[in-house]
Amino acid sequence: MEVKIGIANVAREVSIEPEESASRVEELVRAAVTDGTPLRLEDAKGRVVIVPAAAIGYVDIGESLKGRVGFGA
Repeated sequence: MEVKIGIANVAREVSIEPEESASRVEELVRAAVTDGTPLRLEDAKGRVVIVPAAAIGYVDIGESLKGRVGFGA
């Protein structure tokens, strides 16, 4: 699963593949936006992304599209 986070006033989005399920990531995002606490996600390699709740523009939670090659993909 891939999570893309759009950050206010930043042209490039942050992309991470966390170990949590999509529903758990959604819970973490809702809690961050509601409480104003930073959103913290960690991937399998130990990489941590922390985004201040006030800076979250959008969060896209979806499947990874790795391995797609060719014109028909």
